[in-house]
Amino acid sequence: MAVSGNAQEVEYTEYDLDNGLHVILHQENKAPVVTVGVMYHVGAKDEETGRTGFAHFFEHLLFEGTKNIERGKWFDIVSANGGRNNANTTQDRTYYYETLPSNNLELGLWMESERMLHPVINKIGVDTQNEVVKEEKRQRIDNAPYGKIIYRTGINKYIFKKHPYGQSVIGSMEDLDAAKLDEFIAFNNKFYNPNNATLVVAGDIQIEDTKKMIADYFGPIKNTGDKITRTIIKEDPITTEIKATEKDANIQIPAKVLVYRTPKQTDKDAYVLNYISTILTGGNSSRMYKNMVEDKKMALQVLAFTDAQEDYGTYIMGALPLGNVGLDKLQAEMDAEIEKLQNELISEREFKKLQNQFENNFVNSNSSIEGIANSLARYQMLYNDTSLINKEIDIYRSITREDIQNVAKKYLNKNQRLNLDYLPESSK
Repeated sequence: MAVSGNAQEVEYTEYDLDNGLHVILHQENKAPVVTVGVMYHVGAKDEETGRTGFAHFFEHLLFEGTKNIERGKWFDIVSANGGRNNANTTQDRTYYYETLPSNNLELGLWMESERMLHPVINKIGVDTQNEVVKEEKRQRIDNAPYGKIIYRTGINKYIFKKHPYGQSVIGSMEDLDAAKLDEFIAFNNKFYNPNNATLVVAGDIQIEDTKKMIADYFGPIKNTGDKITRTIIKEDPITTEIKATEKDANIQIPAKVLVYRTPKQTDKDAYVLNYISTILTGGNSSRMYKNMVEDKKMALQVLAFTDAQEDYGTYIMGALPLGNVGLDKLQAEMDAEIEKLQNELISEREFKKLQNQFENNFVNSNSSIEGIANSLARYQMLYNDTSLINKEIDIYRSITREDIQNVAKKYLNKNQRLNLDYLPESSK
């Protein structure tokens, strides 16, 4: 299938190899650069109880080396050829990519095929990366101010009681320590297969030449596991406010945080919640910022954002007090802002400004080849609709002022949330 359109549209070609690998190609010959990315449909939610952290661990482990790439040389090879590379993991997927001068396209394809076909998973690699992950946890969560909010380790465990979203992406160090080598090998054989992956190549390429290289490098790779089938674990509705306190030794200023469970990312309501976030805290003229930071000078900082994922989402609101303002006062102001959205339609003027912001974001969203590659893979894998890279703005255009009011009424209620006091360790 090929998609084309006006200058702002991202043109792409997508198809499947016989082994189930989904391929997306985007040709853009303005600059001599190419991104090769592979997204695997495995994230923290796919881990077994007692073995959390595996998906994120593999983000590190699969850079250790392969049968034909010497241990510890992955980054050296990429940088020696004028490129850069990275990887990241979420609850739902893991993504690896290289960005290289386009004359090194074949190198990128070879390296990613090596990762899929010939990874070396041995004790020295597991032990090495175990220490790396522990240090990352110390830096990002244990010793980082507000780390348990940023990485959700102090939030999701209250919101998700049945679904594995209740576990953090970085997982448990005790689980990783307890795991045997054959468990890591089994995890690789189950998830890191062509039938569970999307290969994206974007940039300065020729489509037919690239197809031939992909057939050569990826076509012969056999699946070591069946295609993954998932059943969504259903959460019971939250009907009574959950009150909790989390302590953080790295902060001096507390925070009031309100968190609501919301629908999955493909649901139109998830898009409406993005609109609500912008109304509340999208810039200096937003409602919460103007009211709580500028006018009343009661908050040092305010935040409101939706974190929609494949099965469920969360909507997070928060504020840091200025001076001696109590957390209860911050909560009262946030509740008043929600009630205003529930009881009154936003003005036509505010609505038009909102639409213009999202139109502008959409125009700027595909400004880099790396970003386009990531978006193509993500829309295909997690939304089952690659064309959203060009059409997602139509969903935002279809949202009405009434939708905003109705979604605020449906999800942002006091009896459906976590009410969290996030306090310095020294607090009583």
